Amino acid sequence: MNLNSKAEESFKRSLLLSSVFMLLSYLSFSQVTSTIDSTSIKIGEQITYYVQVEADTTNLVVFPEGQTFSPLEVIESYAIDTLKKKDKYNLIKKYGLTQFDSGSYTIPRQKIIIGDKTFFTDSLKVEVNNVVVDTTQGLYDIKPIIGVEKSGSDWWKYLLLTLLIIGVIAFLLYWFIWRTKPLSEDEKIALLPPYDRAKLALRKLDDTPYLENENLKDYYSDLTFIIRKYLDEKVYDKALESTTDELITRLNLLKDGNQVDLSHDDIKNLESILKRADLVKFAKSSPDIELAKIDRDTIDVEIDHVKEALPEPTEEEKLLDEKYREEQERKKKRKKIWLTVGISIFLLLATLTGLSLKYGFDIVKDTIIGHDSKELLEGDWVTSEYGFPPITISTPKVLKRTTPELPEEMANQIELTQFSYGSLLEKFQIQVATTKIKNLGENKIDLEQAMNGTLKFIENAGAQNIITKNEKFETPNGAEGLKIYGSMDSPVLGTDKFEKGKYVILGFTSGSVIQQVMLFYKEQDNYADQMVNRILNSVELKPAEE
Repeated sequence: MNLNSKAEESFKRSLLLSSVFMLLSYLSFSQVTSTIDSTSIKIGEQITYYVQVEADTTNLVVFPEGQTFSPLEVIESYAIDTLKKKDKYNLIKKYGLTQFDSGSYTIPRQKIIIGDKTFFTDSLKVEVNNVVVDTTQGLYDIKPIIGVEKSGSDWWKYLLLTLLIIGVIAFLLYWFIWRTKPLSEDEKIALLPPYDRAKLALRKLDDTPYLENENLKDYYSDLTFIIRKYLDEKVYDKALESTTDELITRLNLLKDGNQVDLSHDDIKNLESILKRADLVKFAKSSPDIELAKIDRDTIDVEIDHVKEALPEPTEEEKLLDEKYREEQERKKKRKKIWLTVGISIFLLLATLTGLSLKYGFDIVKDTIIGHDSKELLEGDWVTSEYGFPPITISTPKVLKRTTPELPEEMANQIELTQFSYGSLLEKFQIQVATTKIKNLGENKIDLEQAMNGTLKFIENAGAQNIITKNEKFETPNGAEGLKIYGSMDSPVLGTDKFEKGKYVILGFTSGSVIQQVMLFYKEQDNYADQMVNRILNSVELKPAEE
């Protein structure tokens, strides 16, 4: 056990014992009496034993307490009735007695002290009879233990929904980004080598109705675009944007520089067709249809000549071309990755924003990251009875018995049972304590003063700036008590620092019994506030009326 745990246990022990001492200090004394009402009872049935004393007003009267009526058991010791006759008091003390075995019993004489004198009551005989069993009713075996299924959580539904949403998003990303899509006709053509594309373009030009409709302008536009496109890709990368004269001049320079092995006739043929096309497009010239067909065939031949005139690529060029294609593939893949990441981040942010707007940012954050109080609030709660007389209460976890060992002097005065969950270090603590005062006599418990005494000792234990409010408290079934609540600065164990916290203390009293429910938790913890409300609404001391 570390120093913090030891300090915490010491703090809790001193706080509890101090509270008990304070409760004892607020007991106000008053006198009581007693007698008997029946000499024959059934097993477990109660008889009332009366003791009546007549004494001077100045005399001190002491009635028997504890199990002095053996072999009968004391169920309850009632308050004393007092009648005044001139200068005398007539005191009546009642005891509830019972026995759970049949037979004939004698209630022994009881010692009564009046002033400095001792008196004894007469012994009384009591018959305890068996309960008559109705043998006409059938007897049945004890019912077997019935297994109770633990209430299921809906976490799997949320998990299934989350996986479904992720699956849909992953499918959409695959379908629109990563899937190898079937190529369109234009995409297939774009993958062909330049030479094959040029030949295919010429064949498609043959299938057009340009010549039949004598649409020579569009015919020559497509025809010259085919040869210019091919030259742009294989010979001169500005062929598409150059004028006819600029293109022909560049071809002659390339030929003279031995970069393209084209003949003068090839260049002249290209020049003639390109200039004729310029006249058709810009000067509205109308050459003969047959000439247009000849120009088409000439372009077909010149494409072959250009291909033959181009030098074979070297191994280095082939390697560079391969690296270029690989680099393009890598760029394409990186683009897909960034696109996928971008869409995923956008969808995640959009989802978080939507949930935050609907439920609040803190709830969404705590759901994702986790929050101790939220997990307790949304977990499986336990409803159980603690102590005797029992306190029924619902808590996020089962309370464990933590009754401390009392000093001998205190143990002679009280019986204490305590159950708790959590600790000061965990920032959420529940305590349920039942204290029975022995030898109470005519004592009455001033509950408000007793609970204020508890707060006083919390302050003595190190708490500061305690703000207190109190109000009446009533359980759902009508048991009345006192509620003290407020805020305080709690010491952080092991340091000289303080932390803002809240507390709620419920107190109930009946006869010689004090019952308390104590809750300590952090300030500005919405989940803890909800837990406290749920716990307070569950507290019950009385059974529901049928």
